[in-house]
Amino acid sequence: MDQAPVTSGHTSEHALQSAVELAQLAEELGYYRMWMAEHHGGMSFASSAPEVVAAYIAAKTERIRLGSGGIMMMHYSPLKMAEVFKTLSALAPGRIDFGVGRAPGGDANAIYAMSQGQKPMMDGLYEKLGTTLQLINDEAPEERWYKNTPAAPTGVKLPEAWLLGSSGNSAIQAGRMGLGYSFAQFFNGELSVAALDAYRQHFTPSTFMEKPDISVTYLVTTAETEEEAEYLARPSDLSRLFLMKGQLRQLMSPEAAHDYPLTEIDKIQIANNRKIHLVGTPKQIATQLQEESAHYGFDEAMICSIQHTQESRLNVYRLLAKELL
Repeated sequence: MDQAPVTSGHTSEHALQSAVELAQLAEELGYYRMWMAEHHGGMSFASSAPEVVAAYIAAKTERIRLGSGGIMMMHYSPLKMAEVFKTLSALAPGRIDFGVGRAPGGDANAIYAMSQGQKPMMDGLYEKLGTTLQLINDEAPEERWYKNTPAAPTGVKLPEAWLLGSSGNSAIQAGRMGLGYSFAQFFNGELSVAALDAYRQHFTPSTFMEKPDISVTYLVTTAETEEEAEYLARPSDLSRLFLMKGQLRQLMSPEAAHDYPLTEIDKIQIANNRKIHLVGTPKQIATQLQEESAHYGFDEAMICSIQHTQESRLNVYRLLAKELL
């Protein structure tokens, strides 16, 4: 899972080109899918249009599945979302994932900018998703304005559809709608057996998913030794710390991060945040992911790694591939 991070000393163009390089390496190593996140109103991430990046990467790769993790559906109409992902699926049949979430993907200023200063459409999002899925499936929703307005292109291979979430309610809704469920463990660290059990218990097969499918996303930093992993992890630790203080900053270099002064409270908070940031050798990370998969019963682990240099980030995926793929 990539957010196209814009790290200190680098440009947004570099971040997006790095996403392409990551996809190509991931395909070579045997990773199954790659999603682009959606962020608005900041300078820390360049992934504001995941569907555009996915289209470009699809043309630069051959096998890996590509999609959104996820489209922030409060900002868009069902018809537009359906047409975008049907177009992608027509261009890369059998390789596209339509992942959606209810979050805004930005702060209050970004929310209102996305709605042109009007009241944001934050209610009825599950209903909006249901309408979108009907349109993707070449069905006509009951509202009269859809009766003579099909979502083009029609008759294309359906993308997989996933609902992103971090709560029991989203898990139940994903199950009822027959969607895959993707849990953002890297966001709040509140993964629970109860939530995933609720998803499976409420799952109803659909044209998008025949059986339950659960993905969990982790933030990961790994290196050949624990010491090196800890060194490389400090910038991400600080980014999370700053975010909790209401500060959104570009990722520091490891050198700058280790020179940054920390209070005792900061150190405790960083230690607490390690439930969302897995740090260690490839073997340690692989063992932890396998243990958590067995405990929670999820099907896939998605890896998000934010490193100051592209080479350090690519190396995380190389090392994990040796242990897990």
